[in-house]
Amino acid sequence: MRKAAAFASCLLFLASLALNACGRKEAPGGEEKRLTVVTTLFPLYDFARNVGGRKADVSLLLPPGVEPHSFEPKPGNLLRLQKADIFVYTGDFMEPWATVLIEGVQRPDLIVVDSSRGVALRSRLQAEGPLGGGKAPGGGGPGTPIDPHIWLDLANAKIIVENILAAFVKKDPAGRAFYEKNAESYKSRLSELDERFRKGLASCRTRLFVHGGHYAFNYLAARYGLTYISVYGPTPDREPSPRHLAEIVQEMKRRNIKYIFYEELLRPRMAQTIAQETGARLLPLNGGHNVTKEELERGVSFISILERDLDNLKVGLQCR
Repeated sequence: MRKAAAFASCLLFLASLALNACGRKEAPGGEEKRLTVVTTLFPLYDFARNVGGRKADVSLLLPPGVEPHSFEPKPGNLLRLQKADIFVYTGDFMEPWATVLIEGVQRPDLIVVDSSRGVALRSRLQAEGPLGGGKAPGGGGPGTPIDPHIWLDLANAKIIVENILAAFVKKDPAGRAFYEKNAESYKSRLSELDERFRKGLASCRTRLFVHGGHYAFNYLAARYGLTYISVYGPTPDREPSPRHLAEIVQEMKRRNIKYIFYEELLRPRMAQTIAQETGARLLPLNGGHNVTKEELERGVSFISILERDLDNLKVGLQCR
């Protein structure tokens, strides 16, 4: 954060020059001007692409393959915001570094979208689980961190789409009907996926899933009546205690849990350790924060990521 603040301070003059040189211009040949949209995380990128369609150039600020919790902004990120019409981020709890970039922008007409607006945020203590009263490692109490992984509740995903839609309409009122049609179509697809999750996870041998990654699936577990245990806390940079690992192993043995899930973009070291202790098999579970360069080039979507998660959850929970 300190580095990002320093970058922002040093680049204010440079950014203002970039704004003058690279402000919005008419497209060559009188073509329709496309909105320039910058998003922080992959779900927001994919939502904005679906709402904006051919009327928007949407880009992802987070480099492919980078874990978002450990991301540090660079000077070029600020310059990208100087050239943008709309900037979309999840909220202060997910990307505290985004605030530094926003404060450094010298463009009063930039629309900044806090996509968590209108979402009922959950804390770690609201998760239902057998270990420590449902807490992830680290406990709770005053100042308990908010769980920022809001997009993994598909009702929240539709709220995020609405927030993005409002920004598109505000920036380009003439395109309202186009953006609204796209948003409604995409929300229908999210509703269909939500129903597939409900039906697919309705009849399972166990409703407990153990995740060898950081505490990301609180919202998903709550929506579908599942019990969720994570190895790490809300970020993967704090090692779990030996006691917590021992509790997970004991719980898996007690309940005869046959699978443990591991996290995208990170080595499944902890999941492998627990699998060796319990005889469980490994399955991937993708929180959708980001994708690899190859996946981005292949055109992977948020919905396709969640479809794979559903398939793996049905295997891991032994659903009929």
